[in-house]
Amino acid sequence: MQAENCLTRPSIWCDAEAMIDLEDARLKKHSVTIAGHRTSISLEACFWRHLRRIAEERELSINELVRQLDEARAGSLSGAIRAFVLQSLEKSGR
Repeated sequence: MQAENCLTRPSIWCDAEAMIDLEDARLKKHSVTIAGHRTSISLEACFWRHLRRIAEERELSINELVRQLDEARAGSLSGAIRAFVLQSLEKSGR
């Protein structure tokens, strides 16, 4: 019997400390409104979940938070959102 690893099951333990949920890596497309224009953004489910939480903590709508990130970004919007979420998580120690 072949040993299981991180790629053989959608949700398994890869080490004693953290569980990897590969379903969280699936892209989810959501529409947002920026400057009066609807646009679709594709992000992994985990990034949408954390972006929503950050927006709630700041008492902002997703649209407003994405608008702020859009104004401040240098590269792609989806990349700016991922970097923002990751940096927010690192700063909060989560």
